[in-house]
Amino acid sequence: MNSEYNNPEPEETDDELYEHHKFVADKGQQPLRVDKYLMNYIEGATRNKIQTAAKDGNIYVNEVAVKSNYKVKPGDVVQVMFEHPPYEFLLTPENIPLDIVYEDDALLVVNKPAGMVVHPGHGNYSGTLINALIYHIDNLPQNSSERPGLVHRIDKDTSGLLVVAKTEQAMTKLSKQFFDKSSEREYVAIVWGNVEEDEGTVEGNIGRHPKNRLQNTVYLGDDEDKGKPAVTHFKVLERLGYVTLLSCKLETGRTHQIRVHMKHIGHTLFNDERYGGERILKGTTFTKYKQFVENCFKILPRQALHAKTLGFKHPVSGEWMSFDTPIPEDMQECIEKWRNYSKNQKEVIE
Repeated sequence: MNSEYNNPEPEETDDELYEHHKFVADKGQQPLRVDKYLMNYIEGATRNKIQTAAKDGNIYVNEVAVKSNYKVKPGDVVQVMFEHPPYEFLLTPENIPLDIVYEDDALLVVNKPAGMVVHPGHGNYSGTLINALIYHIDNLPQNSSERPGLVHRIDKDTSGLLVVAKTEQAMTKLSKQFFDKSSEREYVAIVWGNVEEDEGTVEGNIGRHPKNRLQNTVYLGDDEDKGKPAVTHFKVLERLGYVTLLSCKLETGRTHQIRVHMKHIGHTLFNDERYGGERILKGTTFTKYKQFVENCFKILPRQALHAKTLGFKHPVSGEWMSFDTPIPEDMQECIEKWRNYSKNQKEVIE
């Protein structure tokens, strides 16, 4: 959030300060150094950068600048303040090639490669999809988060389809479809373990993990009000021994939804580092198997998730539009390796 901060002001300057991060410590917060506390909350931050910010007087607790050894207590308001606006508000057009699947006067559909961040944020201020979009298209409309053109988003290391609005009318009508759950989104995922049911539905409110703020988790029962409703429908496409290839259709669009829901039912995404899928979660203890999995990780150095199909009504014509994109090469190669491994295992057993 871009906000002016006037009280107190550093004695040596009259320049305004901008809030880059703000957190309120939970009631159950145990005393914890502010640098360690911020490490748990700010994605991509390093201890050294946080300590430097504190040394420079840029970390405030309850509107007072503190050193890095300050102990955060329940109810403390922790802010990181700088004299420049957050970089995500200083958008710079960049000539980055885009894989445009479809484009007209109202919208475009982009096939985003894995590794590309969708919008600027902490630690990723250039090379994003938005940097590319504002280079190619003038006057993109802002969404409710002031991000040009974005109707929805996918994670940095997830590949696949995104629709981008080019006009205010398109932004409004497309956003409403996603809100009303009338758009269609299908993902392909490789998950750990043999998913026994041929198809099923995962329901569970999703919210921030109470201990690891870079993760989300499922809240059920008395705690469900801590999250937002989320529904994922899955179908088995192929069983590959110790992993399963799934089709996942989103009814809602929560952050990390498929990643969180699959972990919740015991089938973490393959090589999903944030949620523990970069470890060998299923299989044997044989050295050859470990080497095989490591080779798969090298081939697919990201979570095994691809936004394969996308469907929605055109915001002007009302015509139903459906788009499909092939599974990318890194993921396809990983699938083939598991397919061959699974086949060889069956032949040995039989």
